[in-house]
Amino acid sequence: MESLRSKKAFICDMDGVIYHGNCLLDGAKEFVEWLVSNEKKFLFLTNASGLSPLELKLKLARMGLDISEDHFYTSALATAKFLQNQLPGCSAYVIGDHGLYNALYDAGITINEVDPDFVVVGETNEYSYDHIVKAMTFVNNGARLIATNYDITTPAENGLIPACRAFVAPVEATTGKKAYYMGKPNALMMRTGLKILGVHSSETAMIGDRMDTDVICGIESGLDTVLVLSGVSDEKTPEDFPYRPRYILRGVGEIAGYNCD
Repeated sequence: MESLRSKKAFICDMDGVIYHGNCLLDGAKEFVEWLVSNEKKFLFLTNASGLSPLELKLKLARMGLDISEDHFYTSALATAKFLQNQLPGCSAYVIGDHGLYNALYDAGITINEVDPDFVVVGETNEYSYDHIVKAMTFVNNGARLIATNYDITTPAENGLIPACRAFVAPVEATTGKKAYYMGKPNALMMRTGLKILGVHSSETAMIGDRMDTDVICGIESGLDTVLVLSGVSDEKTPEDFPYRPRYILRGVGEIAGYNCD
């Protein structure tokens, strides 16, 4: 544990690590306080695309955590940056919430429901059959299919709920085209996180609750990895994968010496 605590920087998932829905997880406050008091560099790297960094800051503020906006990086921002680099001034048909729309607007990407260059799929509570039909039509007409993240479920206050990969699956199935997934485990997002923090991978630990996104992304990027059991994973989950995290903790608070029983 001392080796982990000596890291210069921490990249941390949010859903299932810091909170479930609108409920702060046990030990999360103590962990954030430990990061600040020990002058650690840290970034919350979330696959969720629905909220902007400012909204995430305000969400955590309502839970009693005071964290500045520059400590958040989302899959929506990663998606917008990718499209901006691929085809500046492009257009997209978007299935998602305002966090994704805002990120795309800020990157100079316009919304197009006639002949878009891309179909971009993120999480939304307004998902409908009409979304599937339009996305299918545009992809069949040549639009490239992009998904904000690879999560198929995400933790909520009352259990797991569908996430991005569940929303994009009907479009993949009906078009025969596979989406390009932007969030973790895509290494582009992790490299951006390291660049934002200004640190090397060897100085950094990745903390998450998912083996198939957080842990593998950290391993492939050369970071020490921490699997917390406060989200979608339990003690037996790592047995289903050919790789293992460096550390397995009950909750993120254990890094700060908090008892997460």
